Amino acid sequence: MSLEVAVAAALFVGVIAYAVLGGADFGSGFFDLTAGSSRRGAELRTLVDHSIGPVWEANHVWLIYVLVIWWTAFPESFAAAMTTLVLPLLLALLGIVLRGASFAFRKFSETLEQARLFGVVFAASSIITPFFFGTIAGAIASGRVPLDGSGDRWSSWLNPTSLFGGVIAVGTCAFLAGTFLVADARRGGHDRLAEELRTRALVVGAVTGAVVFAALWPIHEDASTLSDGLAGRAAPLVVASALAGAATLGLLWTRRYDVARLTAVAAVAAVVSGWGVGQYPWLLVDEVTIHDAAGATATLQGLLVAVGLAAVVVVPPLVYLLRLTQSEEWSRH
Repeated sequence: MSLEVAVAAALFVGVIAYAVLGGADFGSGFFDLTAGSSRRGAELRTLVDHSIGPVWEANHVWLIYVLVIWWTAFPESFAAAMTTLVLPLLLALLGIVLRGASFAFRKFSETLEQARLFGVVFAASSIITPFFFGTIAGAIASGRVPLDGSGDRWSSWLNPTSLFGGVIAVGTCAFLAGTFLVADARRGGHDRLAEELRTRALVVGAVTGAVVFAALWPIHEDASTLSDGLAGRAAPLVVASALAGAATLGLLWTRRYDVARLTAVAAVAAVVSGWGVGQYPWLLVDEVTIHDAAGATATLQGLLVAVGLAAVVVVPPLVYLLRLTQSEEWSRH
């Protein structure tokens, strides 16, 4: 493996981590938004607060990790993406800011009306943020980001591949969140809520899976390089995603929630990995390869050292935090 590919692989590990961990976090907003009235949805919204409260800020470390490695290791492609895709990037950033602020303010609202307002902002921004990240991925994968940054500010992300990417991102986030919330509700002794979430997670999972495979046709027509990659070297990952997704639905159906969390994570990780492998060796599809986009050798070597240090310093606390929040004691606290 060349130095450039090693750095790109380290970058993509961050993308997968953000898709899985941040995705489960963002997806909770879908269930919060569709929980119903203040009285009917109170139990679910309390569960959402309890489940994501300790981790919702921690997950953004992966977004920072991805951006830092991208602009340091592949600066020209980073500048091109930031210029062409400035609109969806700003909208995603707006969603992150509004989501964080409203999640905090809802806890300290003085009136029910204020709590409702902040709740709607939190839930809506939890949906729009992954949607715009999905459109960005679609723009890059469909070859609409020129290396000189002169891509169209609107059509670069308002196209079939990008829009399907946005919908798939929202669906996978909701599917992950539903699977985790079901397990949390069961461990917390909320059996009625667990049954309600189980049904909704099954529906979300089935719809998302259908959208993922329905997207293959417009991608074939709109993004030929990515389509060829998905049908070729990434085909095992596409199959793995389908099997893991089907297994998750089966485990939810039979109420084996703890195992379902693992297969749900595997399904989403396989989908995201399939995108990365499918567009390899391009960094910006049909514009520049990973090799040609890389910066100085010394910079890449320094980045790999930094990645190794981050793995030692950051990963263990995150693993402990996630393990703590998934424990029986935490769920019943």
